[in-house]
Amino acid sequence: MHPDHDLIVLGGGAAGLMCALTAGQRGRRVLVVEHANRVGKKILMSGGGRCNFTNLHTGPQNFLSANPHFCKSALARYTPADFIALVERHGIAYHEKELGQLFCDDSSKQIVRLLLDECAAGGVRIEVDCAVGEVSRQGEGFAVSTARGRFVAPRLVVATGGLSIPSMGASGFGYQLARQFGHGVLPTRAGLVPLTLSGRPQEQYQDLSGVSFEVEARAGHQAFRNQMLITHRGLSGPAILQISSYWQAGEPLQLDLLPDRDALAWLQGQQQERPLAELRTILAEALPKRFAQRLCEAWFQSRPMRQYRPQELKDLAGQLASWPITASGTEGYRTAEVTLGGVDTRELSSTTMESKLVPGLHFVGEVMDVTGWLGGFNFQWAWASGAAAGAA
Repeated sequence: MHPDHDLIVLGGGAAGLMCALTAGQRGRRVLVVEHANRVGKKILMSGGGRCNFTNLHTGPQNFLSANPHFCKSALARYTPADFIALVERHGIAYHEKELGQLFCDDSSKQIVRLLLDECAAGGVRIEVDCAVGEVSRQGEGFAVSTARGRFVAPRLVVATGGLSIPSMGASGFGYQLARQFGHGVLPTRAGLVPLTLSGRPQEQYQDLSGVSFEVEARAGHQAFRNQMLITHRGLSGPAILQISSYWQAGEPLQLDLLPDRDALAWLQGQQQERPLAELRTILAEALPKRFAQRLCEAWFQSRPMRQYRPQELKDLAGQLASWPITASGTEGYRTAEVTLGGVDTRELSSTTMESKLVPGLHFVGEVMDVTGWLGGFNFQWAWASGAAAGAA
């Protein structure tokens, strides 16, 4: 059967479109097959509709993978500066929010439009609302049966994403394909996801829902300093989402509730300067008032500062600096921004994203075992891995 395309890309997300436009502009005949009714659905909802499209500080250290060196080559060859140049060429206004995170001034629709315009410039054919049935080896290439008929090409790119946000159409199809072609898939779990509390811990926090403040969250050897938000079900906010990728159920999790201060020196200073002030009053000046009151109701007995002995102050400071959190789990893929784990990268080329087992088969983006931190890193991996496969 004569191939109708040089390349079939399964998935019209960030990585799939980047791969398609890169290959199309190199003169390849590219078909993108997307099962949803439009491409880039996750792009549209990202960053509160403004799309945190990259991070200025992207480096291999911002990614989790069982094979940590794998991402280096692609990230070095397609950098944030490369994508920024594309954004500027399309006249899209953007700003840096914090910590190197770049967002559109206007709307994430502009990023989808950029990708579609670049695909059009490369003559890329895009089929949306096109369910995929069987995918098989066809001589030297691949045959893909879809709702629009059967397509054949010598190269196949799997850009189907992970399991996060199933309401947007996420599924395990990419993992299924990887296994079909003999690839290992590392265990998956929800990443960048709110943590849930249950039982007594939930009761102690749930009526504080909406309270937000800066903490340093720690699990194992990893720590992130940013805002934490108390919710009806548990804890969220950037610090919690970040640490959730490193935390596993049953493991200890600690918060430094006063990341700007040496807690002991501060408490000792307050004791000297304001011996008659109550602990609850002192804490309410450094923490949200409702949270400070809850600390004193449920855990610390509030007394005038002069009544605390040196050892008691030391114990208090230790608790404030590493406040234990007993999380029962996470909110799961329903609200997770990414999927940890995925196609084992040891069986892929780090320069072309091509399978070492099946020539002509490539994987890009989130379907692989490469997961970025919160803040635009996962988009940069989508651009970098997509460009690497598209250039191959």
